[in-house]
Order: sequence, then C-alpha cells, then structure tokens
Amino acid sequence: MKILITGTAGFIGFHLAEQLLSDGHSVVGVDQVNSYYDVNLKKDRLAFSGITWNNELEEGVGSTKYENYIFYKASLEDKTKINSIFEKEQPDAVCNLAAQAGVRYSLENPDAYIQSNIIGFQNIIEACRTYKVDNLCYASSSSVYGGNEDLPFSTTDRVDSPISLYAATKKSNELVAHTYSHLFGIKTTGLRFFTVYGPWGRPDMALFLFAEAMRKGEPINVFNHGNMLRDFTYVDDIVTGVVNVILNPAQAPEKKSELNPTKAPYKIYNIGNNNPVKLMDFIYAIEEAFGGKFKMNMMELQAGDVPSTYANVDDLAHDFNYKPDTTIKTGIEKFISWYKEYYKESI
Repeated sequence: MKILITGTAGFIGFHLAEQLLSDGHSVVGVDQVNSYYDVNLKKDRLAFSGITWNNELEEGVGSTKYENYIFYKASLEDKTKINSIFEKEQPDAVCNLAAQAGVRYSLENPDAYIQSNIIGFQNIIEACRTYKVDNLCYASSSSVYGGNEDLPFSTTDRVDSPISLYAATKKSNELVAHTYSHLFGIKTTGLRFFTVYGPWGRPDMALFLFAEAMRKGEPINVFNHGNMLRDFTYVDDIVTGVVNVILNPAQAPEKKSELNPTKAPYKIYNIGNNNPVKLMDFIYAIEEAFGGKFKMNMMELQAGDVPSTYANVDDLAHDFNYKPDTTIKTGIEKFISWYKEYYKESI
C-alpha cells in the first residue's frame, strides 16, 4: 500500500513510518516541522529515515534509506498544498497524526489548536473525499475523557465534557470523521492514545522532562503531589496497533448500535497499555535506569490535567489481537539508553 502519514517528523509518526517502510509499504510523509519543541530533534528523526533537510522539502524529497519514502514539508492548514500532495501521490490510505499537541500549551496558545487540529484535520478529511481515499486513520486522545472518574475509560463512556481545548479539538475530529463516514462512505478509525513514551520521544512529555532534569542535575516538578496514575504505553506497542488498524480499516456494521446508529464505516478505539502505573513508580524506574536520584518539587494538579488515565482496550484486543507487552521497566530502560546515546556529549 501507499500510505500518507502526517506528522512523520513527530514521535509516533516517525516510528510508524519506519515500521511501514520496513514492512515494504510506500510512505508519503507530511510534516510542518514547527517549533513547538526542539526542531533539531524533528530533523534528526527525518535524517534517521534518510530525509536530508534542504530547501526542496516542500516539493517532496526522497529518502536515501528507503526508495519508497518521500517527504513533504507542509502545514495541514495549507489546503492548496495538501490537495496538491494528494493529487500527485494518490495514496491508498491516510494516517493523520499531525496535530498541535499538549494539554497545558493549549492554555497559552489556543489558536494553534484551532488551526492545526480543526482546520488542518478538515483539510485532510476533505482531501480524502476529493481524491477518493476511503481509508482514514487518525489520532484522537485519552484527553477526550475529561474528568471522567469511571475507570478504565471505555469508548462507550460519554465524552461530552472536555476540560482542555486540546481535548475539545480531538473530540471535534471524531465528530467530523463520523459525519464524513456517514455522508461519503469514508472508512474512518479514530485512536485515543494513552501517554505514549519511548526513544525519540517528545521533549514536553514527562519522561523526557525528567531525563533532562536528571542530566542537568535540576529538580523535577511532580504534579498532584505524585498522586497520578497514567496508562504509559511503549511506542512499539502503539505502532503495532496503528499498523493493524491502517491495514484493516473500519467497516460498516451489520447492525445499528448506540455508538453507531447510522451504520457508518466508523470506529473509535482506545489504544493504551491497559495497566496504569503510579507516577512515583514511574519516577523510581527512571532513577534506577539512569543511576541517580531526583530532587522533587511537589506541585498541585495543573489546569486541564486529569489525575488518572486507564484504557479499556477490549475492542482493539478483540478485533486485532492487540496485546501490549512492554513493561515500564523495559520501556524506560530502552528510552534512557537512546537518550544517553543521543545526548552523549553532554552527559
């Protein structure tokens, strides 16, 4: 298959592209490469995949590592550019992972979320309709569950009360996807990701922030006084699930259901570890892997954050035999090993 992936300079998109390319698929990568976090990390991810950073990226640059990989530097908000890529490349499937990420940043720069996550998503799904791509997988988020206190979170739970703009934009994506599935028959599959971590991870995520603090000998901020549960999910487990979903898109159900009364070819899955970990245990595992001790600033719960996330992944397990099996100890050790290699000159 030829699969167009947005966000291939990002964390999950980079790993997904590598897996699909290794499996023999063709990949069309699209990424704005914005400065929300260190652009050099994004460029290094692209370089690992054989994409050389130069002024020709907007017109599409082929990989020196994979003959079946081409990358375009483009913003999802640029409808003309997105349409031109679809028209030129004619993908068989699309996986939309590009988005303005982060719950806390949405308090500082809400416009970035509207532009990227709503307008950008609309441009992608409309391009799917225009260019006859009937297989769209896209990133939603566990944040849509808001202040839900019923654990584990299930896709049957109501998600009408987001507590961050980021969560609201992701819920919006799910609603738009359902509309396009119903009206135009596009097979759409939304994935609610739960706290993904691993090598080449995002610098604004807890694991990276904690590793940075350990490297620099700085204290860490521990929110909600450490009374947090997170369904930390190793990136390889995530990618396995995403690949399965791309290759087996949502189908119209035989019968109507409360979640799909229109019988649209539309599906939502939780994709997580199904095994929440206490934040303090997560921190202790980092200390063990790094061989050091943190100084900790105990903080109140941040606006927009939730104290616990826990994914019910029964649907994904049933439909795709999804079984995440990377332990926190193993996953953190792999991340720290990569981190020390990546920053070897400053450790």
